[in-house]
Amino acid sequence: MAGIQVSSSLLLSKSLPSLRCRREIVGARVNAPRVHLGVVSLPKLPSRYLVDEMETRTGYPIARHDTKSSDDPRVIAKLYAIMEAVADRVEMHKNIGEQRDNWNRLLLTSINAMTLSGATMAGLAALAAEGSPLMALKLSSIVLYVAATGLLLVMNKIQPSQLAEEQRNAARLFKQLRVQIETTLALGKLDINDVNEAMEKVLALAKAYPLPLLGSMLEKFPSKVEPARWWPKQRSKQGFVGKIEGNNGWTRKLEEEMRQVVRVLKQKDLAEYIDLGSKALKLNKMLAISGPLLTILGALGSSFVGTTDCSWPVMMGVVAGAVATAVNSLEHGGQVGMVFEMYRGNAGFFKLIEENIMSNINEKDVERRENGEILEMKVALQLGRSLSELKQLAAIAECSEEFASKLF
Repeated sequence: MAGIQVSSSLLLSKSLPSLRCRREIVGARVNAPRVHLGVVSLPKLPSRYLVDEMETRTGYPIARHDTKSSDDPRVIAKLYAIMEAVADRVEMHKNIGEQRDNWNRLLLTSINAMTLSGATMAGLAALAAEGSPLMALKLSSIVLYVAATGLLLVMNKIQPSQLAEEQRNAARLFKQLRVQIETTLALGKLDINDVNEAMEKVLALAKAYPLPLLGSMLEKFPSKVEPARWWPKQRSKQGFVGKIEGNNGWTRKLEEEMRQVVRVLKQKDLAEYIDLGSKALKLNKMLAISGPLLTILGALGSSFVGTTDCSWPVMMGVVAGAVATAVNSLEHGGQVGMVFEMYRGNAGFFKLIEENIMSNINEKDVERRENGEILEMKVALQLGRSLSELKQLAAIAECSEEFASKLF
């Protein structure tokens, strides 16, 4: 019995350290600090990564549309197809605009070089002895003058600086249309009318700023200056006459303010830019006629050098070339055609604001109008004014000489 007690005590003494270790481990586990698990951030879907990568590469944001059950998938697909075509048009007009700007600089440099070379050879021909040197200088001067005249006639006809401005405007307006389609997709409640409206806007822009030169090029010297038009005609809508006050953001006071803004746009801004466009057009016509006429006179003067003792052929051959160079530099270096197109485009911008305001005011059904507060904010931003400045303009429209726009 005593042996059993001794062996049990030995076993207990050996097992005590291991039990103490286990207690310490268990206590350590029990007293371990709690770890607060936050929200686990899951990686984005690969499609989202692809969209972000496309936005980075193309430089254009891609609309992320949450498809609603009320929207027709075919309408959404059609709008996306139109948006893809619009994005392609932006790149086309941008590239062609750069190309035609290069035309303007390269043609002007070449024509001026030929004109000055022709004038120099006409002067040297007067100093050369009779015979082969005189004939060679005369023929070289005549050829250069005639070549410069031909290139100048083509350049004055197509007006490369004006063509480049047209393509810049088209690229900007197609970008604006793309953003409008993205906004329509983001807002939802789509129907076939949104598709038809987007198509009409694309076709109107393509007609206002054509890409080809032959056949569909815009008239560069019109008989009458009119504002540029790149939007489809507003359809006149007829509805019932409802209560205006407090409906869809419209009030009688807001209607009157918008009418006053339209009156200022027509009498001040639109009339001013039409007048400036007319002056730029007259200057461009005068320069376009003077340049080729002077180079032809230079060629005639060079042809008579050495055939008479008079000095007028030499004077004509040299002076006409110098003056022609100055005229061409003023016309195409100063980009008078581009200035005319800029004035015409600005007048179209004011015309668009006017039509947009009047189409809403003439709509009898107030609920079918654009929200009055949103329209007022848009008009204020387009004219470079705050809402308070727009209201002040409407209040003093009849007795003020101030223009509506602060941007142009």
